[in-house]
Amino acid sequence: MSAGLPGGLPGGGQRRRLALAGVGGAVAKGRDFTRRALRDWGWDGTETAEDALLLVSELLTNASLHADGCRELVLTAGETLRIEVCDGTTDLPRLHPAPRRGMPGGHGLHIVERLSDRWGTQSHEHGKAVWAEIEAGRLVSGRPAPR
Repeated sequence: MSAGLPGGLPGGGQRRRLALAGVGGAVAKGRDFTRRALRDWGWDGTETAEDALLLVSELLTNASLHADGCRELVLTAGETLRIEVCDGTTDLPRLHPAPRRGMPGGHGLHIVERLSDRWGTQSHEHGKAVWAEIEAGRLVSGRPAPR
């Protein structure tokens, strides 16, 4: 019998999917979906959990603005929390070389890069997934979120 992962997850982890194609308010729905998953997995109430919610917001917003919308949000819990946002374009995201402080736009992927342990893209037949990962240990041992 294998030992469980942090937060009581089974050794094989868990995956949750949220269909978002044609859904209004995708960012809010994705954050609520993620918040419930983090709570179920025992990974809520820390600053790192708040970072995960911000990652979801950024990835969903980028898909909405730059990739003709989100098709699906996939959360995978195991040794990492993997957040994937699937869209219908094969255009790969690029870090803005010099976003201007105090000006909107160009900051999203810099936020993703800063808050995640790893991020990247995976192309597939019908578009791509942009993903970010947070080590599970950070979600368990993170400082409590400010109230």
